[in-house]
Amino acid sequence: MLRLAGPLVAAQLAAVLMVFTDTVMMGLLGPQALAAGALGAAAYNLVSIFCVGVMAAVGNLVAIRHGAADNAGVRAMAQAGIWVALGLALLAGLLLWQFEPLLRLAGQQPQNIEGAMQFLHCLVFALPGYLLFMALRGFTSALGKPGPVLAISLCGAVLNFLLNYTLIKGLFGLPQIGLAGIGLVTAVVMNGMALLLALFIRRQPFYRPWPLLAGLLQPRLEDLRENLRLGLPIGGTYIVESGLFFVAALCMGALGSTALAAHQIAIQAVYVAFMVPVGISYAASLRIGQHFGAGNWLAARQTGRLAIGLGAVCMSGFALLFWLAPHWVIVLFLDPQLAANRPVIDMAIGLLAIAAWFELFDGLQTIAMGTIRGLKDAKTTLLVGLLCYWAIGAPAAWTLAFIADWGPTGVWWGLAVGLACAALGLILAFEWKTTRLLAAMPIQAPTARVPAAGG
Repeated sequence: MLRLAGPLVAAQLAAVLMVFTDTVMMGLLGPQALAAGALGAAAYNLVSIFCVGVMAAVGNLVAIRHGAADNAGVRAMAQAGIWVALGLALLAGLLLWQFEPLLRLAGQQPQNIEGAMQFLHCLVFALPGYLLFMALRGFTSALGKPGPVLAISLCGAVLNFLLNYTLIKGLFGLPQIGLAGIGLVTAVVMNGMALLLALFIRRQPFYRPWPLLAGLLQPRLEDLRENLRLGLPIGGTYIVESGLFFVAALCMGALGSTALAAHQIAIQAVYVAFMVPVGISYAASLRIGQHFGAGNWLAARQTGRLAIGLGAVCMSGFALLFWLAPHWVIVLFLDPQLAANRPVIDMAIGLLAIAAWFELFDGLQTIAMGTIRGLKDAKTTLLVGLLCYWAIGAPAAWTLAFIADWGPTGVWWGLAVGLACAALGLILAFEWKTTRLLAAMPIQAPTARVPAAGG
């Protein structure tokens, strides 16, 4: 599990570093560019997070075929994922290209809309490379080879910083392009990452049993449908979960600028820590998929329990950090020596104390979600998400903040309640599903050994 999860966690952190770099570069352009860039990034994230969820199905389906020793099926699922990636990139790009009326309808300021659209009109060209990279990442990781993903992600993060800084400062005689330049750099880096991973897969002997170019231009409709049947509910779950945090931001905005600033600091710290269970979740999903494909239900359940336990240990470490040393986190965002920052810092310390519980539940629910996806089921995660995030979490956040008059801490306790319910519901769902599988086959059939990560 660690051999597979470690590189995937690091790759997730590299992706976060790219987003952080873009934000810093926007800040170098000034407050107006930062506001417009943030608006464009929010629109892009709203669309891309759904696409990323859909693409997560590729790794699951490849892992299941790999576990069943079905080389033709592995290739077919990966090829279908490539076509789904291209189709999603086209649809999402067309949507984002015409996003200006929606921003106007939302009452955004004209100067922010203009800058956001300049950013988006370059950023949409990142989508083909981004989603193709996700498809190929799922393919190679499901085969137990996450190392190339990590190496290319780190190179992409470094290149993103260097190119952004070069264009913003106008080094080597290049023009200063501003927000459009940041979007252009992201597009170049994302497409370059996809190309590098494709070339690596093409040239390495390890991947010869699964030649992705053979028959790529004749995808089967049933393979495309299978990708979408699993991927669309995953994308829906991602949207539902992100919507809960959007509601929390709205609640904080209604409570004032200090509350919103403290929330932004705390949520960024939580987001970075969250990349650890995301990597574990992805690894667990792939390993369980391999066992599921091999018909080894007992190993699938043991893998899921191991992943959930590993996630609990990791997130407990972050919880202790947030509880015992919140200043170490906050100093990364604000100067504690400035008196004007004191109210925000004090409130952020209180939110990070709640995050000590928040992180544990958040990590467990995303790992449990991955374990269920490994069993080729995404509808259950979507239903549990709708119930826990929207019927419990969002109302609890609003009620505790405004009806019970707990203010900002009420919002975060509401989030914790929703995520705790999701963690419990998803863990119980995984146990129930694996128990049913084991009951249906009380005598384990002999199966081929599923290779370990990197094997």
